[in-house]
Amino acid sequence: MAGEGKGKIVDRGKKYHKIFIYIPKEVSSDTSFPFKVGEDVTVRIEGNRLVIEKRQQASN
Repeated sequence: MAGEGKGKIVDRGKKYHKIFIYIPKEVSSDTSFPFKVGEDVTVRIEGNRLVIEKRQQASN
């Protein structure tokens, strides 16, 4: 599998509870990585998996 590496889940919240997931460079620099920095995503749990998808743009 291309673009695979070890990530990490960390709690960076001091005043508020915040969880961050670090994506390794091997994954984020892969040409098939579907996200851009700052892009909004949808995060959900399916069974024992965390699914991250691009958010659908609201049509006006």
